[in-house]
Amino acid sequence: MGIRGEVRAWWERGRALGAAHPLLVDIGVALLVQGAMTMPFLVPRAPGLPPATWAAYGMSTLTVVPLVWRRRAPLAVLFAILGTNLLYRLTVDGPGQPLPYAGLVVTYTIAALAGPVRRLVAGLVLVVAVPVGVWLNTRSARELTFSVFVFAAAYVFGRLTDARQRAHRVEAEQAAARERARIAREMHDILSHAVSLMIVQAEAGPVAVRAAPERAEAAFDAISATGRDAMAQLRHMLGVLRDGAEEGGTAPREPQPGLGALPGLLDRVRGSGLDVEYRTAGDTGPVADGVGVTVYRVVQEALTNVVRHAEAQTVTVELIRREDELEVGVSDDGRGAQAVPHRGGHGLAGIRERAAAHGGDAVAGPGADGHGFEVRVRIPLSVAAEAGT
Repeated sequence: MGIRGEVRAWWERGRALGAAHPLLVDIGVALLVQGAMTMPFLVPRAPGLPPATWAAYGMSTLTVVPLVWRRRAPLAVLFAILGTNLLYRLTVDGPGQPLPYAGLVVTYTIAALAGPVRRLVAGLVLVVAVPVGVWLNTRSARELTFSVFVFAAAYVFGRLTDARQRAHRVEAEQAAARERARIAREMHDILSHAVSLMIVQAEAGPVAVRAAPERAEAAFDAISATGRDAMAQLRHMLGVLRDGAEEGGTAPREPQPGLGALPGLLDRVRGSGLDVEYRTAGDTGPVADGVGVTVYRVVQEALTNVVRHAEAQTVTVELIRREDELEVGVSDDGRGAQAVPHRGGHGLAGIRERAAAHGGDAVAGPGADGHGFEVRVRIPLSVAAEAGT
């Protein structure tokens, strides 16, 4: 990690600390303002002016202390600062300040954190207070112009901060919604596939026990293998989620199933009694992890629909690799259009969402000869690579 990375890490840690302990931030801001207001007391005054006193310094401190509560009661802090500043002007002959630091900080805070009514009240108060302060000080148009400018700038910066925070919150909510949708798709694909296969095997088990005991044993083995595979995938998913939510987590980081896991998936489906044919064309070597997971989940969901709805005898899975495109097809010889109403749920929607996430598309409908049902997904590999998936 370079210097820039270290600075960014320190900045992120500071932001996290500030978010967790806002009072510490407010105390730090008050101390910083107090340091700035101390400077005129350290610089020797002109010979014709009386020396700065500890009473004047203490009175200047009173204008800073309310900043500690600037988040909890910003409007009250504004009135407190204006009152202590007026008292400072009327009771002591202390050094002036190049900027009204405390007033600018609380103006920024009101603009960034307060609601419309409080912002309106603060604006009306400042419209009166700024000219009065200038009149008590130099009574010059130059100071009035400068004061109006700096207070307006503080207010504008506060509103910009509020807008940026709102945009960040919206972005975070959208990211959370996308993540919830992704997790829902993964959970749906894993559980729907496993439960469908287990139901088929369990329904066939009693018949097999009476007619062919050896097939019953195979059915129970298939149920067990399917359940173990589903549990392993769920543990992996939940472990990654827990590891992301807890600092220092130790969840396993095994890769999710990809192209290499397709043969095992097809074998489990064959165990349900369905004849599964697997065809490949082109270079079906390694692809990006995200693309591999998408292909696996698409095939898994399509086969789940076949098992649950199609009443098919044979299903064909095709994986075609072209120069800049990966195409996946799953077709069966089942009920075709009669099964379409049952296939219009979350499964096909999830397939389309997965394809769209890689810049691809998905189509589903009757087979090429008008019989059965077919799902085809096209993924442009160049778009997927640019997306880092």
